[in-house]
Amino acid sequence: MRIVAIEHMTLDGVVQAPGRPDEDTRGGFTAGGWAAERAGDGTVARIWGERLSAGSGFLLGRRTYQDVLGHWNAEGGPFRDALNAAPKYVASRSLAEPLPWPNSALLGGDVPAAVAGLRQVPGGDLHVMGSAELVASLAAYGLVDAYVLCVHPIVLGAGRRLFAEGFAPAAFESVEVTPTPSGVVVAVYASGGAVAEVP
Repeated sequence: MRIVAIEHMTLDGVVQAPGRPDEDTRGGFTAGGWAAERAGDGTVARIWGERLSAGSGFLLGRRTYQDVLGHWNAEGGPFRDALNAAPKYVASRSLAEPLPWPNSALLGGDVPAAVAGLRQVPGGDLHVMGSAELVASLAAYGLVDAYVLCVHPIVLGAGRRLFAEGFAPAAFESVEVTPTPSGVVVAVYASGGAVAEVP
């Protein structure tokens, strides 16, 4: 299976709390919900739906797992049934099995080794939604195969970024770019290896 990160992102790279104001207020972040207006764009919803339904499951950090479980699953959401039925692998040092959401398995201990093992299993893409810290930790080991970035035409100036300082240098190959009526650009990048050194 390929590991594919799928994220809403601002022009300045912020991925924190795209869905709603109370989603993630770490660091005093007060701009939560910035993607909600444009995420309902039919094109964005279609692309997410097609990708997620064709995948082999989800790889989630603890915070995202608990948030999605508590919000989308309890209150309903566009992908509720698909999320319930799909395998979910959770990277966490604090959670313990049995996990509360159906079809969930805990990846404790050496998470990069466990994810490397999942990549060897035949199947569709394993999607990482949100979970920016998990994505960064896996990228350092070359374990993220592609990124689906829904880039929103706004700048926030603050908030947690996917490609934050300390992110492992990497090169990417542009696979697909889809503009949407709301101004969101959905860009798909395949990991292309290390950044070439400047002579």
